[in-house]
Amino acid sequence: MNDEFCAFMPDVDVCISGASSGPLSGTTFAAKDVFDIAGFPTSNGNPVWRATHPVPTESAPAVQSLLDAGADLVGKTICDEMCYSLVGSNAHYGTPINPRAQERFTGGSSCGSAAAVAGKLADSALGSDCGGSVRIPAAWCGLFGIRPTHDRVSPERVSPLASSLDTVGWFARDAALFARLGPNLLDNAAETFKPNTLLIAEDMFARLEPSLQELLRPLADRIAEVTGLTAEPTVVTTENLNDWFEIFRVVQGSEIWTQHKDWVAQAKPEFGPGVAERMAAAPSITDDIAAPAREKREAIRATMKALLEGDVVLCLPTGTIPPMRSATPEQLQSSRETNMALTTPAGLSGAPQIHIPLAEHRWCPVGLSLMAWRNRDETLLDLTEQVSAALLN
Repeated sequence: MNDEFCAFMPDVDVCISGASSGPLSGTTFAAKDVFDIAGFPTSNGNPVWRATHPVPTESAPAVQSLLDAGADLVGKTICDEMCYSLVGSNAHYGTPINPRAQERFTGGSSCGSAAAVAGKLADSALGSDCGGSVRIPAAWCGLFGIRPTHDRVSPERVSPLASSLDTVGWFARDAALFARLGPNLLDNAAETFKPNTLLIAEDMFARLEPSLQELLRPLADRIAEVTGLTAEPTVVTTENLNDWFEIFRVVQGSEIWTQHKDWVAQAKPEFGPGVAERMAAAPSITDDIAAPAREKREAIRATMKALLEGDVVLCLPTGTIPPMRSATPEQLQSSRETNMALTTPAGLSGAPQIHIPLAEHRWCPVGLSLMAWRNRDETLLDLTEQVSAALLN
């Protein structure tokens, strides 16, 4: 394969044929370098992690499920280091190229997976999403991407970041294939659900720059039209979404340090820009700081449940346009904060969210998300197919 978008790990050549028949026969997929694949190293975006962890003898259930369904695995993809970034750049393994906007970042941390699919090097790809690591690359690379209900896709043999926030998700260019992946990855906890209302998150649209808001807000009404849902403006919260992001940051950082402090102390890895600063700050999040944040998270979950548990689906912007690859660290941090304020509601509540690519803005792909309450992933997949058939074909 000619990896023209630098999507795949440069020194791990993985190619495994799927079952001879199955619902995904004739398709290919890639897997982010956090998924164990029997006989091949898992780096989690860091060479010291790779050197200090044994080569897996079993594949992650998510990988095996796609192989069993007949899809062929064509490679392991680069991810941001430790998955602790939203940019799409790795100091050790490289920066994948965004096929839809080559002067801009792909988004992370599932950067290589998004680049592989957007660049037509694979039909679909597995990623993981903690703070937006599937949703933002999907938005920036013009793909369908899902953060499923927390733990509805097996997290086994997937390198963790912050376990109570991590999810396994996936990307595709085609809405029909995107939906077909669901039954092969999601567990059997689906809730039968028929929505009648599309809630439109006006407070989240208000966080976009005016020109992007003017493009995307009418598309929310079009989604209501083509799905037969009644459009109803709403606000996700009367609180400041930046405060929600701060709760997310504290809970995430506390879990990351609890998860990885022994390894960091023993292996003494050198982290790249951005990740190094966040890892250095994580030990300062003491339990006196983390405990109130965890309590606030429960209150936010209750808020989101009250908003979403009826016969409703929420429509919201997924993110901004991607920053330039020449952006300064300050510009990247600003982008991170803006986008994570938008991704935080699903992360803190464990609710499913799907990005749908719908338009372009300043020569960059953009779109909107649909979100529902937990275990309603299948309904979101069905609605995504409806929207795609009406607005993209």
